[in-house]
Amino acid sequence: MLCYLGGLNLENNKQELNKARKKEQKQREKRERKLEKRRYKQALREEHRYGTDEKIRWDRLDNTAHLFPVIAGEDMSNVYRIFVILNEEVDKRMLQQALDIVLPKFDGFNVRLRQGVFWYYFEENGKPAPKVRQEGTYPCRYIVQNRNRSYLFRVSFYKKRINLEVFHVLTDGMGGINFLKELTYQYLRIAHPQIARQVGDQLSTDTSLNREDSFLKNYKKSHAKGYQTKKAYQLKGERLRAGEFGVIHGTMGVMALKEVARRYGASINEYLVSAYIYSIYMECMHGMPGKQAIRAAVPVNLRPFFHSVTTKNFFVMVSAEFLPTENTYSFDEVLKITQKSLQEQITKEHLEDLFSYNVSNEKNIVARAVPLFLKNLAMRFVYTRSALANTTTVTNIGNISVAEVYRTYIDMFGAFLAMSKGQAMKGTICSYSDKLMFTFSSVLADASVQRCFFRRLSEDGLEVTIETNGVYYE
Repeated sequence: MLCYLGGLNLENNKQELNKARKKEQKQREKRERKLEKRRYKQALREEHRYGTDEKIRWDRLDNTAHLFPVIAGEDMSNVYRIFVILNEEVDKRMLQQALDIVLPKFDGFNVRLRQGVFWYYFEENGKPAPKVRQEGTYPCRYIVQNRNRSYLFRVSFYKKRINLEVFHVLTDGMGGINFLKELTYQYLRIAHPQIARQVGDQLSTDTSLNREDSFLKNYKKSHAKGYQTKKAYQLKGERLRAGEFGVIHGTMGVMALKEVARRYGASINEYLVSAYIYSIYMECMHGMPGKQAIRAAVPVNLRPFFHSVTTKNFFVMVSAEFLPTENTYSFDEVLKITQKSLQEQITKEHLEDLFSYNVSNEKNIVARAVPLFLKNLAMRFVYTRSALANTTTVTNIGNISVAEVYRTYIDMFGAFLAMSKGQAMKGTICSYSDKLMFTFSSVLADASVQRCFFRRLSEDGLEVTIETNGVYYE
């Protein structure tokens, strides 16, 4: 009997304990709900800090940007870097202050990426600017939003250099330059108050804040696709260790380069793209015939063709192609073939056909109703085919100009690209004042193509200063 009563007492204790636990759990859940509610209200206050409008601003992605969230990841970040080299050491505190001031003025950068049922879209971010950091790792890493205050760009510095890294979904190189110039101007006004006293403390009058989708604005009725899908020659070989990223800069005089290009009857862009293709032909194909073309994707800025000042993406890709069918080709022959390939494609009519085909797919009523996860599958498939149709990419940021009051403080601008599917090496052209920088970015351990390229330029009489990030040091 005593044992029975003891067992009953134990059972009662268990019931009471369970009731206490359930009560405690309910109280904990209630506290968590209250905490979450407070966090949500705080987030709304941050998001609405630019005005009294209760609606959070949002924006559509441009036609090109739809692809980038689908294919981006740790192995293919779709992040590019644009940097400026000053004539003085960068102060971290002042750079952070400059970013805090400039960011709210750029709606196109003050956003986070959201996923809807049918499309990705931008939503006003409103959080404090991402933290400026001293560079301590390899460039163009994938940007994880929740580790970067939900922003799609990062700012870092190293000695005299300010780096802006941008997820391509936000904007192309022209939009990135637009933001970096204003960030640099603001930094210099903080570091040198006399500049602010001289010119004020506002954005430059030539800085665009335009956010129109120029693809849609200039779209004509559907055209047949004009981009390549046939597989191109692929660069192969031993890769750098996981996470490593090789960068080689070659700097030369603009006037000397222009004279060399003129001797070949080519533009600077045509000459440099051809020299790159020739280097691949000599070092990887060993000057022998091949069945696959060396094809360099060349982004074309559409703004001058369609009188646009948008800060969204507005470019298309054309392909500089060289297929070696004979036993041997001189550099001059490679240049003529490459030049002809480019000139046939870079016309307003052809460029319009290229982006109009892409926009027509976006505007298709049936396609618009397809859920996002199915669109993603289709876009990955199309991207893979088009990506393998190119050996490499060469992008030309163009000549960057700055307001006269800032020129004595700025030494150089530069840029380079992250890797993408099928493209283990890329080239970027950027010029400022009387200097031009050609930058190779690569994940290949062998640097023979880069050496051949700069040797080719040297043989044509150009003096080139070479710098690297140390990956290729022996």
